[in-house]
Amino acid sequence: MQGALPRQAHTPLQEQQTFTDDEKRITLIAVMIVFSLSALDQTIVSTAMPRIVAELKGLNLYAWVTTGYLLTSTVMVPIWGKLSDSHGRKLILLAGIAIFLVGSWLSGLATSMVQLIVFRAVQGIGGGALFTTAFAILADMFEPKERARFGGLFGSVFGLASLIGPVVGGFFTEHGTMHLFGQTIAGWRWVFYLNLPLSALALFMIVVKMPRLAHSDGAPIDYLGAALIVATFVPLLLALSWAGQTYPWGSPIIVGLLAFSAVGLAAFLYIETKVREPIMPLELFANRTFATCNSAAFIVSMAFMGVVTFLPLFMQVGLGTAATASGLAMVPMMVGMIGASTASGLLVSKTGKYKPLMLGGGLLLAFAVFLMTLIGPQTSLLGLGVRMFIVGLGLGPSQSLFSLAVQNAVPPHRMGVATSSGMFFRQIGQTMGVALFGALLTHNLNAELIKRAPTDPSGVHQTISVTQLQAMALSRAAGHASADARSPAMIKATGESFAAAMRDLFIVALIGLFVAIGIILLIPVVPMRARMGPPAAVQAEA
Repeated sequence: MQGALPRQAHTPLQEQQTFTDDEKRITLIAVMIVFSLSALDQTIVSTAMPRIVAELKGLNLYAWVTTGYLLTSTVMVPIWGKLSDSHGRKLILLAGIAIFLVGSWLSGLATSMVQLIVFRAVQGIGGGALFTTAFAILADMFEPKERARFGGLFGSVFGLASLIGPVVGGFFTEHGTMHLFGQTIAGWRWVFYLNLPLSALALFMIVVKMPRLAHSDGAPIDYLGAALIVATFVPLLLALSWAGQTYPWGSPIIVGLLAFSAVGLAAFLYIETKVREPIMPLELFANRTFATCNSAAFIVSMAFMGVVTFLPLFMQVGLGTAATASGLAMVPMMVGMIGASTASGLLVSKTGKYKPLMLGGGLLLAFAVFLMTLIGPQTSLLGLGVRMFIVGLGLGPSQSLFSLAVQNAVPPHRMGVATSSGMFFRQIGQTMGVALFGALLTHNLNAELIKRAPTDPSGVHQTISVTQLQAMALSRAAGHASADARSPAMIKATGESFAAAMRDLFIVALIGLFVAIGIILLIPVVPMRARMGPPAAVQAEA
């Protein structure tokens, strides 16, 4: 049976709201602009980072520009989701856009790396509201079948943003420098200023045309729960970001952060059982659809990041391709994802059935990862591109269907927190995937190098870390050919060892995907309901 979710006594009845076509259309356009801003921000900044570091200095703080945004945006996702349930989507979306706009403006004005990191963290606070509130608004205003079509469209927008973000960032960085009122504005600053007119347009459209959606009035805010989310997941994300890169996994600071996170999690779970209106209601996990969809999405996110994160590095170091060509390896995947996301949304909107597409996408993704286990130093770019295209096809349905299934199975007054929880688990899964697969890659690479690498004059086998390989790849991309001082024998051994280590990574990812497919089989079949109706009864499995 589908787990029952008790309705809180203070929650008023959710009245059936009706919306004009004009309200729907304008709101959809505004929400899509918001979604595009958040998606673009994840790809557009990375292209400008080498120029930013060159101007602001602070190479040792390079990673913090991304980490600062990741920390604040991730921990704020469930908080924004709960606030949108209790205080309304419109108010929370406007607050998120406003904070994101201010953070973008300040980031463009930054005169040091420390300032940029702080302002990116501010930007992340607002960014955490954009994704989750956008999908919750879709759930409020559109019936599930319509929502499936638009959800697929949003997945396509995300894929398109991933394609054009680096291009736009590169263009403004290289050609955007201009002189205004006697001041020189560096091109990289437009990477942040570009958000300002789009944010202002979205704000105007939402204020003028978006209706005030029904919400729970008078719900007390779980301040302690929100603080414990921060206390739990900021140390966890820091530990996962630093482990194996800045500090060894067994170092006191990593162990301490993980221990602090575990204590925070225990306190959070205890508090959430005691407060009247928890920031993340634990009874949601009694809902089988919520539990299975988020578990599967968490594992798929981990496996996906394990597949793609280190692939450009393998292409540059293992296959000897140029940095530009390695970046283009993601294009076939994004093309496949855009097509599959759009097609799956249209199919669900016509048939009302989402589980077969989830299962098909998982199987296709597993097949693609199996093909990735066959790569080696002699793999062609065409062969790799075909594999990545299939990865995109398998990944496409998961972009929106897990959220759609969850939204269809929870009461309307839990829509925001249920939607945000799914995105939160995905982001945590991605972060854990990068950290764990990175550690596995380092271990396997060194193990393979011991077998293949030549020995130095003292008879010790030469080794190399993933961090050193990344530094070599960056130096090569910057035109410093002399940065690679490896002997021809070491270069050959590194390529062969890297290919073997990547195959091991893909095998682990494949095992994870089979676990995710098993969980997808457990997802209940719940008929699509009316827009504001209660969750439908679970159908018997076919």
